[in-house]
Amino acid sequence: MDTSRQERNAVLAAEIAQQAGYLLRYARTRVRDDHLSQEAVQETLVAALESLDSFDGRASLRTWLTGILLHKIHDGFRRGARDADPGDREAAEPVEWVTPEHALHVKRMCGAFADAVEALPERQAQALMLAEIGGVDTERLCGKLGVTRGNLWVLMHRARTALRAGLEERGYSLTPS
Repeated sequence: MDTSRQERNAVLAAEIAQQAGYLLRYARTRVRDDHLSQEAVQETLVAALESLDSFDGRASLRTWLTGILLHKIHDGFRRGARDADPGDREAAEPVEWVTPEHALHVKRMCGAFADAVEALPERQAQALMLAEIGGVDTERLCGKLGVTRGNLWVLMHRARTALRAGLEERGYSLTPS
């Protein structure tokens, strides 16, 4: 392997490591089991590092890694279904919290959250949604919004404070009673 390829692979390996947080958040939305999510991300990182030469840059690194992660998750589901002993499966018990009252409460709370975010100044709402919901890292967020780290911190603090106040105005307290 020549030096330029080694340097490229070293840079890619560092960039891959930086994507671990994003991959874990993404895996948790698909698997909903923290242990299995972490396992899928670890398998993804190993597979990506083992196949650095196959990354040709046609897609972004994040897209490439997400594709690998999805394959690992699907492989895990298939493996689990294949390896499971049908006699070990327990009958699903009804979940008490999935009641019409709970569904209505969740719907109202989501509406209150959306209303509170909508009431935020545009820059605060944008910073909050990109950072907290989108998982965009600080450097990229600063670049996207055209602000310094300090200014971003102020935007986020004000957004969280206003969001908390907006939810409390709508009857949702974020502090335990």
